[in-house]
Amino acid sequence: MGKLEGKVAVITGGASGIGLAAAKRFIEEGAFVFIFGRRQEALDAAVADLGPNARAVKGSVSDLADLDRLYAAVKAERGTLDIVFANAGVGSQLALGKITAEHIDETFDTNVKGTIFTVQKALPLMGKGGSIILTGSIAGSTGAPAMSAYSASKAAVRNLARTWAVDLKGTGIRVNVLSPGGTATELAKAALGEEGMKVYASMNPLQRMADPAEIGAVAAFLASEDSSFMTGSEVTVDGGLAQI
Repeated sequence: MGKLEGKVAVITGGASGIGLAAAKRFIEEGAFVFIFGRRQEALDAAVADLGPNARAVKGSVSDLADLDRLYAAVKAERGTLDIVFANAGVGSQLALGKITAEHIDETFDTNVKGTIFTVQKALPLMGKGGSIILTGSIAGSTGAPAMSAYSASKAAVRNLARTWAVDLKGTGIRVNVLSPGGTATELAKAALGEEGMKVYASMNPLQRMADPAEIGAVAAFLASEDSSFMTGSEVTVDGGLAQI
């Protein structure tokens, strides 16, 4: 029997990259998974890949009505919810002196506002033993050129877990942060290119990028009872980059 047998999970940003890898691992461990994302074509392909224990709902975490539709679908089909992996996020570069209000709004609407309401709207369906996982980033605790908005948004996510661990006291629901380093997603490959990937990989002690499946495995750990005495914590999966 898998570590997530009989559990129901929601994964935002679940159609590709880390979200899709986590969905695969959750299903392997026995969970039923709802993936949520903005691109219907990608959602359809992901569900075809994931099989009968997956459903897809199209929408944006920055749109509260879309989140309402997501949780209405979960309630209608499964009734309850055990795991929320608030993974959807965006990030782009703008150096200090060139930052715009639009850039801040786009980043914080998804990474902070979207995370807050993804979790808040899930709570009525959750109960004792529930696990909430927030996708942070090593950028939330380190400096990176031209990444002010993204880094600040991920620092906010880290603090949300600390605060919510106290807010959820007595509910039996845990909340933790999963903070990846460089991960070989399609988005990273498109942004960095082959040479950029090599350079970034060389910066950590393991001298490679993470496979999305490695991040998904840690998400499964945080979702399961194996992490039952963890809340308010951050698990960094970065090949040691932010540790040295």
